[in-house]
Amino acid sequence: MPPTLPLEVERDGNVPRRLCSLVVPIGMVVSVSPGPLLRVEGQPVSLRCDVTDYEGPREQDFDWTMQQAEAGSIQVISTFDPKYSDLSLSDRVASGDLSVVRLGDSVVELRIQEVRSSDSATYLCSTPSTDSVFSGNYDAGVTLKVIANTLKVAPEAPEPVVPEGGDITLSCNVTRHFTDPTYLSVTWSLRRPGIPLVDILTVGPDGDVVTGSGSAQRYADGGLRLAIRRDGAFGLVVAGVTQADAGMYVCTGREWIHEEGGQWKNIVEKAVEMGAVAVTPTARSLSVVAMSNTTLNMDDTLTLTCLVSAGNLASLALEVTWLVDGRTAVSLGRDGVVSNGSPSVGLERTGPGEFRLVVRGVRGSDKGMYSCRVRAWVGGGGRWYQAAEKTSNPVQVLVTQIKPNFAVTLTPSSTPQVTGDPTELACHVTNITHFLAGGRLGVTWEYTPLPGPPGDRLTTAQTSLPIGSLDAHGNLKSGTLYRDRLESGAIVLTRVEPDTFKLRFLRTQDVDMGAYACSVTAWTPSRQGGMEEAAEFLTPPLTVRWEPKRPSLTAVAQRVREAVAGGATFEMSCTVSHVHLQDPGYSVLVQTQDSVDSATRTVLSLSPDSVLQHGGATDPNRRDSLVLTKTGPAEFRFHLAGVQQTDRGFYRCDITAWTKQPGQAWTKAVSAKSNKVQINFQETGPLFAVAIPILNKPNEVVLIEFSPLPPSDDLSYEVRWYLTRLRGGNKGTLLASVDRFGLVKKEARNASSDVSLERTDTHTYALNIHATQDSDSGEYHCQATPWYLSASTGAWTHGAELTSTRVFLTVRFPMWDSLKLPLLYGSVASVSVGLFSLLLGFICAHCCCRNTTHTPRSRNKLMDLEMD
Repeated sequence: MPPTLPLEVERDGNVPRRLCSLVVPIGMVVSVSPGPLLRVEGQPVSLRCDVTDYEGPREQDFDWTMQQAEAGSIQVISTFDPKYSDLSLSDRVASGDLSVVRLGDSVVELRIQEVRSSDSATYLCSTPSTDSVFSGNYDAGVTLKVIANTLKVAPEAPEPVVPEGGDITLSCNVTRHFTDPTYLSVTWSLRRPGIPLVDILTVGPDGDVVTGSGSAQRYADGGLRLAIRRDGAFGLVVAGVTQADAGMYVCTGREWIHEEGGQWKNIVEKAVEMGAVAVTPTARSLSVVAMSNTTLNMDDTLTLTCLVSAGNLASLALEVTWLVDGRTAVSLGRDGVVSNGSPSVGLERTGPGEFRLVVRGVRGSDKGMYSCRVRAWVGGGGRWYQAAEKTSNPVQVLVTQIKPNFAVTLTPSSTPQVTGDPTELACHVTNITHFLAGGRLGVTWEYTPLPGPPGDRLTTAQTSLPIGSLDAHGNLKSGTLYRDRLESGAIVLTRVEPDTFKLRFLRTQDVDMGAYACSVTAWTPSRQGGMEEAAEFLTPPLTVRWEPKRPSLTAVAQRVREAVAGGATFEMSCTVSHVHLQDPGYSVLVQTQDSVDSATRTVLSLSPDSVLQHGGATDPNRRDSLVLTKTGPAEFRFHLAGVQQTDRGFYRCDITAWTKQPGQAWTKAVSAKSNKVQINFQETGPLFAVAIPILNKPNEVVLIEFSPLPPSDDLSYEVRWYLTRLRGGNKGTLLASVDRFGLVKKEARNASSDVSLERTDTHTYALNIHATQDSDSGEYHCQATPWYLSASTGAWTHGAELTSTRVFLTVRFPMWDSLKLPLLYGSVASVSVGLFSLLLGFICAHCCCRNTTHTPRSRNKLMDLEMD
């Protein structure tokens, strides 16, 4: 190999990491398969040759030569020259026995189809140089030694037919002449029709055992065993064979060498068919016979024998079960353990394929058809499977016995007169004979409906319906149609005495009319520890019927407390009476109408279970004022606190009677409506008293009084005063208000007049207008909202608003009275101003404008006078 430069390695922790690797070739390198090689004559041989580190074209040519001591060098074959082969080998080359196959541009393989002993030589592979510099090696050789094929495989034919569950012994002798260090192995295989050859087990050249893919568990369980004989023959025992083990068995011998590097190399092998093996199914040969019919008396011992035969009986594991009328009586497992046995019942194996059933002290329940069921199991070592199952012919066993005898009578203890009455029937057992110790009685009650009208299905098919039954242990079994009533206790089945049974209906319904019968069964102890039926007697039918009467209901409503005014309390009681009803429950609807012909609305309802619900006519804010209670077995009372105008109308009770069986839902029976009770109090509304309806002079005080209904402890008012400027106008302007607590509130005013609000007595509210002006003229009215106090919860609720009639207040304006003062004031002011002006002018003329020099009077008197 060419030398290489050292590798530079960097360590990352404990893991070396290669940074680079550089190989510097110094010439062509030719290599062949490592040797020496040892091969067997007649087997194919392949010799590989490859060249690396070369220059020139990618595809290289190769020449093969062989060197022998006697013949020297012989040219074998070449990839470049087709005439390269020696004449002694040309025929083999032409036939393809010798060939060279190119596996790549620089890799070829010399192949010999059937190597001969004369092919033993050193084979040299060479390639011409295509490098620019002649360096390296241009050939390499490997030594091949060919030995004679001395491998022999001599199997022994197995048994051609093996019963299921038996064993197959496969013996195979593999030998060869020991001239060189070679090793042997043997493989057993199975070939089945349509299935490829499957390896079962192999003994390798190093002595190791290798199982096939489907045989590992079987080998581990002991189903496959090796048996090496003294003569060196290999033996394999297949235990517990099944149908899957049938087929052609093949023995394959191989010769191995241990090549360089520790690898095993198979140099020759030979497969020989050992023989076909057929597996006989167990079911084909299995036979089960039971012996024989017998008749016994009470307390005798019953002995029955089951005979089992099969072709491979010794290799089968048997599971034996005795059946009585198809039911398992006792079993003997393949491990020898008895199931369902007892001191009086036993099953044992008395010989090969012979099993005996023993029943001591037989009873009447031991009679019947006995059969023996056998299950054959094949396998071993934990690998068991059921190969066959057969049941013997049935044998009849009769037990003679004296059955108990008694008489049964059915009598009514209580019969209904009307629907809902209780009913009780008694079933008596008398004159009991031949009743064994430990025996018990059971009863079954049946009902047959009465014939219906023509065309009814009950008329054509009168079938008995089971009500219920009590078994020997007193367990109750309910009939399908009566299960709910029995579970709820509406129907009771009892055993009051050892010989008396009773059927009781707590409330008889119309559908219960019909014919009743009781069937009494005598039970005696059975073999299995339970009870078995010994005798049964049925009574004649007893008809139970009555004349159905239609139930009726009457409801009467009475006024307990009358509401004479708003805010008062109204109470009404409703009393109900019934006929032909047994312990009914009642539901009540309190209904109201505004008038006799108006629609009916529900106020409150009370269910038969005393669940109270409010109806659609109930104001959610007043629900605390409504009470509906049951004050007696057939009396209900309705309470309405703080009545309002909207509560006026007609009230009545709608009562429904319900019946109920224990554990069942209520059933409606009949309904009735009571008479109507009216709430008809009158509220006259607020009244006015005006002290001065027309004012001739302003600035006077006007008193307007408002009188609603007198308030009480549970009634109060909220009062609001309004002013409308025009007659018949809208609601107007709010002047002042007082709430139900007496708090007064005034609105802001632009006028010079003022208002005040006061309560002058218990039922009078007064509005005072101070310093009235003409702007205070108009229509005055008030609105009152009543508030009612709930006696039950203490909460206040408001009623409908009450609006008073309107009062018009006129304030007159007198002209002279309104102008005399302004005129007087104006006149006085004018005179005062005039006098003041004259006085001021006089003063100014005399004090500020006077001439002090003397002016001579003109002679012309007329001119002076004019000037002055």
